Amino acid sequence: MMPNFGERLRSARKMAGMSLQELSNRMESPVSKQALSKYEQGRMQPDSNALLSIASVLGVRPDYFFREPAQLSAIEFRKHAKLTEKERERIEAKALDMLERYRELESCLGLDSSFVHPFPDAVLAFFDDAGNYAEKLRQAWNLGIDPIPDVVEMLESYNVRVIMLDAPDGFDGLSAWSGDIPVIVFNKNRDVVRRRFTALHELAHLLFRCEAETPRENEKLAHAFAGAFLFPKESFLRAVGEKRTHFTERELLDIKEYFGISVQAIMARAKALGVINDFTYKNFCIAWSKNRIDEPGAYRSKEEPARFRQLLDRAVSEEVITMSKAAELAGKSYNELSEEMSFI
Repeated sequence: MMPNFGERLRSARKMAGMSLQELSNRMESPVSKQALSKYEQGRMQPDSNALLSIASVLGVRPDYFFREPAQLSAIEFRKHAKLTEKERERIEAKALDMLERYRELESCLGLDSSFVHPFPDAVLAFFDDAGNYAEKLRQAWNLGIDPIPDVVEMLESYNVRVIMLDAPDGFDGLSAWSGDIPVIVFNKNRDVVRRRFTALHELAHLLFRCEAETPRENEKLAHAFAGAFLFPKESFLRAVGEKRTHFTERELLDIKEYFGISVQAIMARAKALGVINDFTYKNFCIAWSKNRIDEPGAYRSKEEPARFRQLLDRAVSEEVITMSKAAELAGKSYNELSEEMSFI
C-alpha cells in the first residue's frame, strides 16, 4: 500500500505540466485516463509495471511516490504575474518536490533548522515602515550598513529556504510557508541583480503583513523594503548626498555594481528619501525606459542556493547516506552525481 500515492501522483503530474490524458497517451503500459483519475482519488492503486511506467513518463524515480509530502501555505505569487494556471501549478509542484528532498536530507543529518521570526505580527502600511523595518532587520541580523555580498547566502544562513527554478518568463518569484519555515522561490533565468531584489521583495511578504490600500500598493511596499535593505539610508546619503537634481549614468552604474541594486531601484530609493523630487524621477523614468528590460552594468555574485548542495556533500562524505540515496535526493542519476563529486 502507498497511502499518499494519489497526492504524489497529482504533484508529479503537475510538476511535469501534464493532463491526465497526456499522461495516459505517453505511457508504454496502457493505463486509461479514467484509471489514472482513480489513482489520484485514492480509489485504485497501480501494479508495479504501471508504477514504473508512470514514473518514467513523469521523470521521477519510483521512490518519489513513497515520500512523505510537504505542504505549502500562504502562497503569494508576484502580483500581475503572467502565468497560466498550469504554469502556477507546475511551479508550486517543483517547489514542493525540492522542499521534500531538503527536509529528508536535513532529517538524515539530524538538523534542527527552525526559523526565528525577528518581528512577529509586524505590519507594513506606509513607505516609511518599509525603510524602518529594513534598517531594523539589518540590525537584528548584525549586517551593518555595507553591501550584502550574496543575498541568497545570507537568507539561507538564517534558515530561509530559497529555491531557484527554471521557470517561464512570466514568473519572477513567490513566497510561502512550509510549516514554520519561510520559503522563497525565484526564476533562475533572471539576472543576478534582479534575483537579489526579488528574494528581498518576497522576504517582505513573509515577514510582514502588508496593509496598504490596494494590492498594487502592497507590492510597492515590498519593493521599498527590498530597496532599503539593499541600500540603507546612511549608505545612500553618504554615496549621493542629501539633494540632487541630476546624475550621470556612470555614477549610477558604479553604485549598482557596488551595492547590487538596479539603477531603477536606486532612483526609486532617491525619491523615497527625498533626495530627488517627483519631476526629476519622472524625467529619469522616461529617459531610462529603454533600459528596463536589459539594464547595463553587472554585479559579481552568484545568488544561487547552495545550502542543499553543501548538506548533500556533507552527508555523503561522512557516510550518513549512500551515493544512491544522494542521487535520489539530488534528483539526478548516480552517474551524474558521481561526476560532480570528488573526494579528498
